[in-house]
Amino acid sequence: MQTSHEVVRRDPVAVPVAAVSTPFLTAYSAAIRRYELLESGQEQQLARRWQETRDRRAADALVTSHLRLAAKLARGYRGYGLPLVDLIAEANLGLVIAASRFEPGRGARFSSYAIWWIKATIHEYILRSWSLVKIGTTAAQKKLFFRLRGEIRKATGSVTAGLTPDVAELIAGKLEVTAREVIEMDARLNGDMSLNARVGDEDSGTELEALLVDGAADAETMLADHDQTEQRSKALRVALDGLAARDRRIFEARRLTECPVTLDQLARELSISSERVRQIEIRTFAKVKRAVMLAAQDAPRAAACSV
Repeated sequence: MQTSHEVVRRDPVAVPVAAVSTPFLTAYSAAIRRYELLESGQEQQLARRWQETRDRRAADALVTSHLRLAAKLARGYRGYGLPLVDLIAEANLGLVIAASRFEPGRGARFSSYAIWWIKATIHEYILRSWSLVKIGTTAAQKKLFFRLRGEIRKATGSVTAGLTPDVAELIAGKLEVTAREVIEMDARLNGDMSLNARVGDEDSGTELEALLVDGAADAETMLADHDQTEQRSKALRVALDGLAARDRRIFEARRLTECPVTLDQLARELSISSERVRQIEIRTFAKVKRAVMLAAQDAPRAAACSV
């Protein structure tokens, strides 16, 4: 099971993409519909089998059941002018990475976790495909690249309005770049691969920029959110390891599952009263919450010391 970003990618061949992609995509869409969606319990079972025994069949089942999700997300990025076949391939790579790292028992559905990795790999592919000369090398420039068209539409209320100095200043302040950088990026986006080219009939068609994915978090924000989530997950694991066995059982059964176990069920299981279970739950939750918050506060200081 390939889990690394360092995968071998074939060089593009000198054949029109549309000539080969349409029949393939039609067949591919039909093929992935054969895989049934999984219930939460099935996801957990498969993820545990992969983590504990490295059962390839379990990982494959987890991935194939979500191929339709990956394809749907990939289609949202058609407006960047890249082959849909390649976008789907990158989305599937993100799906594989998600399956290899998904931790069962945390109360989240696999699809919620996989969406981050799918979008991250697609964003990386787009950044690799557009030259750094056009995009810029800083995180702010990459953020500007992904969000500029959406911000122009928000500011002007139109997909056809041009970038004015006032709008450039407004966007610059919002994205923490200069107005000149906004204007230059707008010119680049309307350069070699014009996003103002019309798609469809002259009268009923729309500009290519209108097809760009809208509303998704930018790559920088997604990476920052992921780092924060990883830090909290690590802090949670450390906090759980420090709990007594009974306290951990109650906390996990009441707070970390999609369908919490009732107080009465835990009381019978642990041979204590329901009220005692409730008290332990409240006390343990406060303890774990405090540990996670302290870890989150320490993380920026640790990062600063390592610079």
